[in-house]
Amino acid sequence: MNQKQTIQRVFSITELSRELDITTRSIRHYEDIGLITPKRQGQTRIYSPADRTKLILILRGKRLGFSLEESREIIDMYDPSKGNKEQLEKLIQCIDVQKTKLKQQKEDINKMMRDLKDAEHACLKALGKKSSEKKPLEKISDKILI
Repeated sequence: MNQKQTIQRVFSITELSRELDITTRSIRHYEDIGLITPKRQGQTRIYSPADRTKLILILRGKRLGFSLEESREIIDMYDPSKGNKEQLEKLIQCIDVQKTKLKQQKEDINKMMRDLKDAEHACLKALGKKSSEKKPLEKISDKILI
């Protein structure tokens, strides 16, 4: 082998499944929708380091609440020859949208908790019990952690 040639590490679907703690079915789904494109040797899928990195980014996007299509768009923007400014700007835009959604959900949850407390209070009053017999309601923190 030529000294300039390097052996590139490849991964099996089982290795990636175990390492990333996802099912092989999920990995095949990401392949079916074109998010990753492993090579094939007969029926065996051979995953490259780039496929592994894409899977990691897809899973990170899911944790952040991004759709698979949003993750695809961000991942596909990567172009080492142009830098990653546009990609990072798109990521910031998706983060802002997700933060806005989460803030609204938090407000909705807080309102629902108040409504539940009021309904509980009305039920306890109808039963002749004091609402102070119940544990006080805790407000969801206003801190946003990303």
